[in-house]
Amino acid sequence: MNLIYFLLRSSWGMVAIAIITGFLSGGSSAGLIALISSAANPDTHSPLTSIAWGFVGLVIVALITSIISQVMLVRLSQNAILQLRMGLSHQILASELSHLEQLGNPRILATLTEDVQAVANAVYLIPFLCIDLAMVFGCLVYITWLSWLVFLMVFGLMVVALGSCQWLLRGGGKLLALAREDQDVLFKHFRTVTEGVKELKLNYRRRQVFLEKQLQSTAIRYRNHNVQGLTLFATTTSWGRFIFFFAVGFLLFALPNLITISPHTLSGFILTFTYLMLPMDNIVNNLPQVIRANVALKKIESLGLSLASRVETSTVPPTVKTSWQRLQLKGITHTYYRDQEDNSFILGPIDLTLFCKEIVFIVGGNGSGKSTLAKLITGLYIPENGEILLDKESINDNNREWYRQHFSVVFSDFYLFEELLGLENPDLDTKAKKYLKQLQLDHKVKVENGKLSTTELSQGQRKRLALLTAYLEDRPIYLFDEWAADQDPLFKDIFYTQLLPELRDKGKTVLVISHDDRYFDLADRVVKLDYGKIEYDHESGR
Repeated sequence: MNLIYFLLRSSWGMVAIAIITGFLSGGSSAGLIALISSAANPDTHSPLTSIAWGFVGLVIVALITSIISQVMLVRLSQNAILQLRMGLSHQILASELSHLEQLGNPRILATLTEDVQAVANAVYLIPFLCIDLAMVFGCLVYITWLSWLVFLMVFGLMVVALGSCQWLLRGGGKLLALAREDQDVLFKHFRTVTEGVKELKLNYRRRQVFLEKQLQSTAIRYRNHNVQGLTLFATTTSWGRFIFFFAVGFLLFALPNLITISPHTLSGFILTFTYLMLPMDNIVNNLPQVIRANVALKKIESLGLSLASRVETSTVPPTVKTSWQRLQLKGITHTYYRDQEDNSFILGPIDLTLFCKEIVFIVGGNGSGKSTLAKLITGLYIPENGEILLDKESINDNNREWYRQHFSVVFSDFYLFEELLGLENPDLDTKAKKYLKQLQLDHKVKVENGKLSTTELSQGQRKRLALLTAYLEDRPIYLFDEWAADQDPLFKDIFYTQLLPELRDKGKTVLVISHDDRYFDLADRVVKLDYGKIEYDHESGR
């Protein structure tokens, strides 16, 4: 997928109109050169007044068509970028979670930011490049009108120039593609810088090894590929100028000795070639941006194809079941393929039945599969084998979106939204204030028109705000993944002894992933996992 195809796919009609008006503008500009040459010729037989009116007419046509072409291409290009951004975002959100985790955040972020921006920068140049190309084409038509022999000479030089430049540009494009691969790794290291800053500050040797052996080596490799690629582009620019000046020199000093050419015609050639310098220079100078955009489009297309291969069925979910009775997991499995390791972690087969109005603790050691099981239960992971049934209704691609709407979840790596999105309720602010008071946050956070006054709080307090969102969603099943891990002892006790029983008394099912064994007796059931298998599923002694 190249830049032109990208724009044509957005709206071929607008592209056609823009190109036609662009060529009219370029042709008018070339016509102006012909008129100027004619006016400067003392032997011209046309009245100066006619030439002047022709000049005014061509200026107006060139101005109007240039404005139309550029405005249409600007609108088209910006709409194409908008569609690209929104399309990628839709594809990401429609792809399977496990596939997104395999792709990794650095690659996705690099595509959403750097690649889309590279395309946007190049698309911005397209209107001006079209005008420049039209001017070049118009000037070539004028040269042909003056002398077809000179046109053949110019055409031959163009073939030589394009052939040699194409070789240099192809090499530069390959190096920029390598630099783009380095950029994915750089984004991974930048994530380490931002998320691991505390650990890096506390360990000098770790920080130095990371900076010198990982970040710096990747950054140097990225720089070298860019320098080599852009050097080839700079060489292309200089080589193109050399051929251009060679053509001018040949025209001035050699051509009059080879063929008979009038001073008027020679001055017309010189004027045309001089006029050609600016558009030709613009085209050559902007080629690196266009090639970089083509590299970015290939990365975007690669990500898009990868996402499309694991897309989920998108449906508008019907109303959830508020009075469900039984949720069954029958023989479900999920495999984790670890990078740079030959082995894999297999969760399951899992057979588990959950009932309405109960508190279930899911416990086990680190790496036993608790969070993976949570993602399977909530429908975020699709089981490789087995099935999930909600009141004997099998969960599949057609109803998985509906099934997910039964859960309010606070994961250990939760994301906290600054606004209470998707909660259309006229009493939203009132209910939020009530829960804020219950969560002991009313003195720090206010809610107005569904927007939180701040999210800049401690991790424990941020988790309480996430719990606020879960409360307001008011769904049949709640799942908390290590929610109490960041709470102070007092509020941890409130969570286990007050908040969880209150949810159950309201008819909710509550699933709690926890290591707090002192509170296990408060659960109706305790399910223990050990290396991907259920070790036991016991009713507590409550």
